[in-house]
Amino acid sequence: MMKFITKVWVIGENTFKEAIRDRILYSIVFFAVLILIVSTVLDVVTIGQRTKIIKDVGLASISLFGALIAIFVGIGLVYKELDKRTIYTIVSKPVTRLQFLLGKYLGLVFTIFVEVAAMSLIFCLIVFSQNGGVDLLLIEAIVLTFLELMIVCAVAIFFSSFTTPILSGMFTLGVYIIGHLTYDLYEFSHNFSGTALEKILKILYYVFPNLDNFNIRSNAVHGLPVSGDFLLFSITYGLLYIILLFAISSFIFNRKDFK
Repeated sequence: MMKFITKVWVIGENTFKEAIRDRILYSIVFFAVLILIVSTVLDVVTIGQRTKIIKDVGLASISLFGALIAIFVGIGLVYKELDKRTIYTIVSKPVTRLQFLLGKYLGLVFTIFVEVAAMSLIFCLIVFSQNGGVDLLLIEAIVLTFLELMIVCAVAIFFSSFTTPILSGMFTLGVYIIGHLTYDLYEFSHNFSGTALEKILKILYYVFPNLDNFNIRSNAVHGLPVSGDFLLFSITYGLLYIILLFAISSFIFNRKDFK
């Protein structure tokens, strides 16, 4: 078991080092920090809203730019190894494809964790300077956002395991957008009761991740409490979805012919 974990850790560590060398990563983080700082200016010119603007823009920026980082970095992780043919060296060693894929995923997740932590720290410092404190709801919103980004990472790895970076990027971005509309699709399906379109919309609802389960940003901005049951459900749902998606990715990757 220790050997399994060690091999996954080494692959994950190398993936993290490779990811943080990516220049586009710094560009996205710089832009995210810039948006956070600009939000303080918006707060000044918006009468009566005070810290709500900062919280709203800040949390949205962490989610959006975190997703962009997950997509841009994640879509090429597996493909780069295939394109550079380094995958032949890796699989020729006593490293299973499951360990390879798991290491890539954990390396990507750790990259996102570091980026989200950096953006969240700046965001919380800005909120603290304006509000004199940071409430628990903001922390809960950031934690659920990170869980949402873990799902985006799993989706990026899933598509990266069998298609090109361009298609992976398009598909992952599509899942991210639809994931925030799944409940609307479900409600919309009631307008087509008894038709094939109703079934298609409901299939989309159940297949795509419901990313709104991790969106409590509005509650955090307006100070509306979130129940413990909802938080527990969201965390359980997110972890189960990641495990299921990763199992499918591993199944596909194990049957991939590298010749």
